[in-house]
Amino acid sequence: MPSFPERLKELRKINKTTQAQLAKEIGINERTCRRHEASDVEPTLSVIIAMANYFNVSIDYLVGRSNDPKRY
Repeated sequence: MPSFPERLKELRKINKTTQAQLAKEIGINERTCRRHEASDVEPTLSVIIAMANYFNVSIDYLVGRSNDPKRY
């Protein structure tokens, strides 16, 4: 299964969202968003939740624990 950074990049591309747009929407710095996608730093739980909500996917899907994006 894909890792968190791979899944994040995939979701951004599918949703045609830039790192800058995502960062602004979830309230983090653009540089931090880039670092999450590059595996330089792990996101906090609050950031993971915000990203899952933004993309309307489950946290398990976002972090690569499931291939089912549905939120239950």
